[in-house]
Amino acid sequence: MLKRTSALLFPLAAASLLFTTGSCQTGGSHAGNSPATDSTGTNKGFEQIFDGKTLNGWEGDSVHWRAENGHIVGEVTPETLLKTNTFLIWKGDQPADFELTCEFKITSGGNSGINYRSVMVENVPHALKGYQADIDGANRYTGQNYEERGRTTLAYRGQITTIPQATDSLKDGVKNNAWAPAVVTGSLGSSDSLKTLIKSEDWNKCRLVVKGNHLQHYINGVLMSDVTDNDTVNGKSKGLLGVQVHVGPPMKVEYRDIMLKRL
Repeated sequence: MLKRTSALLFPLAAASLLFTTGSCQTGGSHAGNSPATDSTGTNKGFEQIFDGKTLNGWEGDSVHWRAENGHIVGEVTPETLLKTNTFLIWKGDQPADFELTCEFKITSGGNSGINYRSVMVENVPHALKGYQADIDGANRYTGQNYEERGRTTLAYRGQITTIPQATDSLKDGVKNNAWAPAVVTGSLGSSDSLKTLIKSEDWNKCRLVVKGNHLQHYINGVLMSDVTDNDTVNGKSKGLLGVQVHVGPPMKVEYRDIMLKRL
C-alpha cells in the first residue's frame, strides 16, 4: 500500500526514479494537443465558445477583461491592481465530462489559469472555487492541477496522483499549499524537463481532458499532470468554466481558439 503522508512533497526527481516503469507506461497518453478532426478537417464534436469578437456568453469584470484582436484579454495595470482573484466566466453551460482546447499567452510576471467544474464564491464578485489548470508567466506552475479556494495543489507538474476519500478538513489537509493526503502514483517526467516544452511570452496550446474523476492537463501536446480524484466530499462532477487573472503585479494574459467538446 502506498504511503499517504506528504505525498505531494516528494521531490519529483525521486518520483521519476521510483516510478520509471509507470512513466514508460504513460508515454502512450502523450497525445498531440489537436482535437480529432473529421474528413473535412474541422474539429469533430467541438464547439467554439468564444466568438473571437465579443465577450457575449461570458461574464466578468469589464475593467480587467476585454475582447481584442480575436483574443480574450485579461489585464491588470498599475491603476487596476486586484484585491482578490477575478474570473471571466462562461455562462453557456456547466460541463461535466468534456475536452477543452485553447491557446494562451502570458507576460513573464503573470498568473492565470483555466477553472472548470467550479462554483461561484458567495459575496465575492466574479470569483470561482474549483479545479484549475494553472498557468503562470514564469512557468513555475503551468500544467499543474490546483484547486482554487479548496484543496490547493492536487498534482504538481510531472505527477500522477490519486486523491483518496476525504478524512481531513480543508484546514487540516492543506500543508505548504498542497493537499497532503494526495498519493503520488507515477511520474510524467521532472517538472524542470517538462518546463522546457512551455514557451515563455508566446502562444502555447492547452488541452484539458476531464472524464469522471480523471483529470488530465496537457500543454503543447504533452501530459503535464494527471489526477484521479476519489474524494466525493470535495471533488465536483460538473461546474462552471472560467479564466483567471490573479492578485499581484501588472500582467496580461490572452486566450484564443477556445473549443469545447462534451464527452
